[in-house]
Amino acid sequence: MAVDNIDVQALVGRAATAATAVSEASGGPDLDDRTWARGDYSVIARLLVGLGGDLVRAAGVAPVHRVLDVAAGSGNAALAAAELGADVTASDLTPKLIERGRQAAAARGISMEWLEADAERLPFVDDDFDVVVSCIGAMFAPDQAATARELVRVCRPGGTVAMANWTAGGAMGRLFALLERHAPTRPEGALAPTDWGNPDHVRALFGDRVTRLETHRRTARLDFAGSPAQWCALYRASFAPVVETYERLGTDPKLLAALDDDLLRFAAGEYLGPLGGPGRYEFEYLLVLAEAAA
Repeated sequence: MAVDNIDVQALVGRAATAATAVSEASGGPDLDDRTWARGDYSVIARLLVGLGGDLVRAAGVAPVHRVLDVAAGSGNAALAAAELGADVTASDLTPKLIERGRQAAAARGISMEWLEADAERLPFVDDDFDVVVSCIGAMFAPDQAATARELVRVCRPGGTVAMANWTAGGAMGRLFALLERHAPTRPEGALAPTDWGNPDHVRALFGDRVTRLETHRRTARLDFAGSPAQWCALYRASFAPVVETYERLGTDPKLLAALDDDLLRFAAGEYLGPLGGPGRYEFEYLLVLAEAAA
């Protein structure tokens, strides 16, 4: 999504205000790691709105389908499915993002259900949906095996499970690796969210719960009118993993400056536009399409 018509500085300011409010309300970095309440991910989602539509189209969503979006965030994929006429439920663990999604749906005149739910323990009966999607969402649930089981459990036999997952070798994978170097959040040997971007790992997670599984490497493009420094400011204010990393570093000026430098170096290195802009960023993801077994 191009952001030439978006006031970058205004987005940064609003997101920074939201990040401060969340930190103060939660007492700082002790906020539940399983939520995305830090910052305001809906701001980032606006820049990646095309990815949700691409996933829905790849899943073959049609008006006759009952669709579940798992770890929907503010609902890029859910809204795209609902606009096609499907009966859509969007679920997420973070109430703030659900509210952002409700607001977006209302603004577009879309009727759909929003529900607070954990990807590892979905509150739906077996075989409840024709299509189950997750757009760079369920990949962040800590228990990957439980998440895979749930995605298939709530999908009817013959139905479709579709995911878009960041890869370790793509730009977002490199960003996550950078953040881990500065403030590790996972025990040594623990699974990484980007493991969902590995076809062999995905096949092992789903196992015989699916009868067909396809994976395709694709690229999500983010056109950004701002400079790499503005990109850093936006992600520092809005993107939960970046916000959390800064929180974990506390107030040590040397540690904060080192992260500032590395984040700017990353943004400049991934910047693909001409000098002076407008720029763009390309994020590799793995498209997963699976058919639920009987």
